[in-house]
Amino acid sequence: MKRFSISRRDFIKTCIKTSALMGLPYGMHTKVAEAAEKAEKPSVVWLHFQECTGCSESLLRSSHPGLSELILDLLSLDYHETLMAGSGVQAEESLHSTVTENKDNYILVVEGAIPTKEDGVYCKVGGKTAIESLKEMAEKAAAIISIGTCASYGGIQAVEPNPTGAVGVWDIVKDKPVINVPGCPPNPYNFLSVILYYMTFNKFPKLDKLNRPLFAYGRKIHEHCERRPHFDAGRFAEKYGDEGHKKGYCLYKLGCKGPATFANCSVLRFNDAGVWPVSVGHPCIGCTEPSILFKKSIDEKVQIHNPTPPDTYPSTKPTERGKGADPVTTAVVGAVAGAAVGAGAVLAKRLPKGEDNEKED
Repeated sequence: MKRFSISRRDFIKTCIKTSALMGLPYGMHTKVAEAAEKAEKPSVVWLHFQECTGCSESLLRSSHPGLSELILDLLSLDYHETLMAGSGVQAEESLHSTVTENKDNYILVVEGAIPTKEDGVYCKVGGKTAIESLKEMAEKAAAIISIGTCASYGGIQAVEPNPTGAVGVWDIVKDKPVINVPGCPPNPYNFLSVILYYMTFNKFPKLDKLNRPLFAYGRKIHEHCERRPHFDAGRFAEKYGDEGHKKGYCLYKLGCKGPATFANCSVLRFNDAGVWPVSVGHPCIGCTEPSILFKKSIDEKVQIHNPTPPDTYPSTKPTERGKGADPVTTAVVGAVAGAAVGAGAVLAKRLPKGEDNEKED
């Protein structure tokens, strides 16, 4: 901390914030801090395959405060092709010595998709194909983290016709725990929180059915979006640059995928400026969802409500003449009841999520 001019106060604040992000009880930040201060830092091997290095670049630009320096000092990052000074023979020696000395104890981080067609010839590092390197490194790793949508699901490389046969890490590694931290790029603090959780409890946090940490991917973006009140009030931007767009109205009609995307972007946001795509006027593109990103066009709308109304809705068929409530009374009562139900619905969406998106331990 002295080397990077990080005060003890800022360090504890970072531990408190990451503890809150992980949904840990108040006071658990002390355990997180103790884990972070351990003299023996976990060894990390970071592999690059089919990707743009955006995940690493995003990580390097994080600061909350000085978090990029903190995470590089917090971990023993023993192999990272983009960041390490050595190359060629030196890099290979560093990789193999790390694996040998830390067998069954190092964390393997994978960035990028893995091509499988033509025996994996579309991506080679050090004379080995990506699939060969992944299998070799995964066999001796304690745990594996797929960072970014490419490593998690295959990303843009896996879009049809998928000429290289690109897949995600969990499509290949079946005998080791794999946690997905998707996003294009993912928020670096989600990655940091997973690391700190693993260091503190020696296990991964609770995951959903896509192996994503529930603390970061357990709620839909739509539920916590700052434009949500406009959606509830029926105020939408019809096209880019119109009055609704300028006033910050809901972007659903422009193709926002927030109602179908599980992520905490609207709460955690990116960079010190505290921005995310929707806050600057661009619809969410669903970059954490394997069925949305690169699979649906930006302006394509996602389904929100059921095609047919539920049984609780009143019938549209007229009743017998002379029976039923007075139309004026119905209108007044309906307005009040609608407001109450609407308020209840908004409140319900703020309550903890149920188990439908959760994976069994």
